[in-house]
Parts: sequence; structure tokens; C-alpha cells
Amino acid sequence: MGVSEDHQPDSLGQLIECLRQIEHDGDRVSLGDLFDAVGRRSFGPLLLLAGLVTLAPVIGDIPGIPTLMASMVLLVAVQLLLRREHFWLPNWLLERSVSRQSLDKAIDWLRKPAHHIDRLLQARLSLFMGEVGVSVIAVSCALIALAMPPMELVPFTANGAGLALTGFGLALIAKDGLMALLALVVTYATVTVVAFNLF
Repeated sequence: MGVSEDHQPDSLGQLIECLRQIEHDGDRVSLGDLFDAVGRRSFGPLLLLAGLVTLAPVIGDIPGIPTLMASMVLLVAVQLLLRREHFWLPNWLLERSVSRQSLDKAIDWLRKPAHHIDRLLQARLSLFMGEVGVSVIAVSCALIALAMPPMELVPFTANGAGLALTGFGLALIAKDGLMALLALVVTYATVTVVAFNLF
């Protein structure tokens, strides 16, 4: 079950509910199913989805998942910078899948803190959520995406990437400039740790 083009998830709780209601065949859920569930017109829910998948221990710890999410984030970030209204992903990426059991475990893990996180969000520091601010977020997300494949070699740094993407997604959904600033700090701290360990 997907969301309409006019109504996108506007909180972490709503996004989790969209994922819970996904209709699918068999015991696996494709990235395309997840993509359709959160809609293809809003950057915030897509970033939030990528961040949560990377961050959730039952999915994000699967080898290759951080690199898969990196491909998605990079493609969407570039399209955001080009001011595309609908985001496109290639079929080879959309066809990648996870087990329904893993997705359900991740949803159960996320449902507990979702209510508390949503209560902390509010529209503030609007200066950082304007056109320039969103472009900075897109560039930062592209940087995270480029750094994610090496993160599979540096323990725990992929979790930092997932946290940053989740923060950016929440910031865009709630127009919360403070959350965007916090996500920026996490982004550059994580990238610095990766660079220090690899070079």
C-alpha cells in the first residue's frame, strides 16, 4: 500500500505505519515497495527511509545494505540539486530486497522511540530550511553516500551515517532547522572518523 502523491508521511510514526502496511508477494520486500510506500515526490521521507534502514540493527547490519542505501541517497540527492519533482531510481536498485521478517523486526524496534522523537520535532530556525539550506542538506547527503561504502570497513561508522540521514529526513519533514544542524554535525564527525581510520 503506497501513499498518495498529495499526502506524504509527515512524522516518523506515519512513515513507520506506511511501512507496516506494505502489500507484497512472498516473504521478501523490495526497495521499490519501500519507495512506493513513502512516495516519490518528497525528499524528507526518502532520506528518513534510507537512514532508518541503515540504522536499524536487524537490517543495517546485513552486508551490502549501507552501500545499497548509499546508491539510493546519492541518486536522490543529485536529483534534488537538479530540482526534480519526482525522484527516479533504476530497476536494479528497486529490485533489491530484504526479508519481511527483518522488516517487521526493524519496524517493531523503531516504533518504541518514534512517538518520543516526533514530540521533539517542531518548525524552527527556518533560515536553515530554505532553498540554500536544502541544497546544503543535499550536498551533505551526497557526501555521506560517497563515504558509506568505506564505512563497511570501519566499525560503527555506518550507524553514524544512518543517524545523519535520519536526522536530515526528520528535519525536512518537520522543517526543523535545529535537527538539520545536528545532522550536519553528525555527518562531518562521521566522515572525519572514516577518513582518519582509512588514511
